[in-house]
Amino acid sequence: MESFEGIYLNLSKQPGRTRFAEAGLAWKPPGTGETFTLDSSQLVQAQWSRAARGYEVKILSRADGVIQLDGFQPEDFERIGKVFKNWYSVNLENREHALRGWNWGKAEFGKAELSFNVQSRPAFEIPYTEISNTNLAGKNEVSVDFSLPANGEETGTNGHLGGSRKNGRKSGAARDQLVEMRFYIPGTVTKKEKKEDGEDVSDGEDTEEQNAANLFQETLMNKAEIGDVAGDNYASFQDILHLTPRGRFDIDMYEKSFRLRGKTYDYKIQYEAIKKFMLLPKPDDVHMLITVGLDPPLRQGQTRYPFLVMQFKRDEEIVLDLNLTEEVIEGKYKDKLKSHYEAPIATVVSDIFRGLTNKKITKPSTSFTSHHGQNGVKCSVKANEGHLYCLDKAFMFVPKPATYISIENVASITMSRVGGAMAASRTFDITVTMKGGAGEHQFSNINREEQGPLENFFRAKSIKTKNEMIDDSSAIIAAAMQDAELASSEDDRVVNNRGSADEDDESVDEDFQADSDSDPAEEYDSDHKSSGSDSDEEMADADSDGPAKEEMVERPKKKVKTSK
Repeated sequence: MESFEGIYLNLSKQPGRTRFAEAGLAWKPPGTGETFTLDSSQLVQAQWSRAARGYEVKILSRADGVIQLDGFQPEDFERIGKVFKNWYSVNLENREHALRGWNWGKAEFGKAELSFNVQSRPAFEIPYTEISNTNLAGKNEVSVDFSLPANGEETGTNGHLGGSRKNGRKSGAARDQLVEMRFYIPGTVTKKEKKEDGEDVSDGEDTEEQNAANLFQETLMNKAEIGDVAGDNYASFQDILHLTPRGRFDIDMYEKSFRLRGKTYDYKIQYEAIKKFMLLPKPDDVHMLITVGLDPPLRQGQTRYPFLVMQFKRDEEIVLDLNLTEEVIEGKYKDKLKSHYEAPIATVVSDIFRGLTNKKITKPSTSFTSHHGQNGVKCSVKANEGHLYCLDKAFMFVPKPATYISIENVASITMSRVGGAMAASRTFDITVTMKGGAGEHQFSNINREEQGPLENFFRAKSIKTKNEMIDDSSAIIAAAMQDAELASSEDDRVVNNRGSADEDDESVDEDFQADSDSDPAEEYDSDHKSSGSDSDEEMADADSDGPAKEEMVERPKKKVKTSK
């Protein structure tokens, strides 16, 4: 038996003792922690290299993937090399890392990790178990998202998982965590298609040109088991409208995770990340909203989305058969899932989510109804319009920014009017102040008719409410009178605006003779003479030397005399 002290397992926070024996190896943490063991039959490959705390032995196992033992001294290489060669029949390879600091190189897909090599030496390696998602961030750019631990104490050395590293447990050992990396992959590559029997085609046969970034992303998805290869697909929903993040996504549901597939982004979300699930009817009586709270939140570049907001039509029904056998449903999902669904799509999606996640579906409180008989109240958060829902234990504003406020954390609510008399008479604002100085949330432009229902709900939940609005109705009456005056003035302006016709009452036309026998000829009378006839005759005689020409010359003189 060979024993080594001060060895860290998978970047654990505390060092432990490592022992190598002919039957396998073991690592024991300090204190009363759980001992990690690895059978010798599980060892596939091992390499020796410089690491963070000295030298490390990286082991590739059949079941647990990559295992790192860090903290060895340089003189330990010969001892450990003999152990692996004599007892495990595995050659301990001495591998040096690239130290040039170049950011360009060649990416190679190994059995358990992605290696980025510079001049045939690895600059860094990324285990597939630490990758949560990958997307095309551009035409030639691939983003790689890393899994985040549930909490800072979650490492690969805690719990029943032993030393296995999965779903971000390794990153839980460090204070700073890498959450995203991007690769720029230009050009195209020739992808060989496979024949029906699974063999690759030979050179010169059917091949296709493909974007190198697309091929890199597809390969990484297969290696990291993201998407279709993550297990059997239980159910799929096509082209579902999402208000947050904005877009249409296909939803694929698996045993332990679900996947959102869009034109640009592709997400894989574990059911463990779902903390809240709400079914909210939209006040338009047409749509239904499903809101999913995530922790850790969904990341899209630098933007975080702690809530997913999906929108469905209430009257849209769907017929769906789950991709599960009756034995599995009766045994594993009894009273949780059904083999056949025929109901509105929002109901089907929520029922399947509830069966797979074991999360309670939260609905609006039955003790609140708006003035118009709806569950939500229309309001705004800054420049974003949405609806505020009163739940039994919280307030929820959707769709953007989706805001969840727990009632037990609310210190007080202030109701106030903002703006002049006219604006204040129609709408009001509420400001929710949180306990412990945690800030406040303001919801504005709420209809004046919703004041009574909201006050009743606040009173029922024993929430301290402060009303800064004017109790007397003087401002409201003044605003109503002002509205009436404006409306009447506008009507008078429309009725009385008859132009010069109003001037007939002030002055009398002296030339008008009521008893005159001569009536003006109408346009349809035969005696009617067009006003343009004189000008037509003058234009006809314009080229002659007759009297018409002389008259045309003398006319300007008459105009000059009259002007004087």
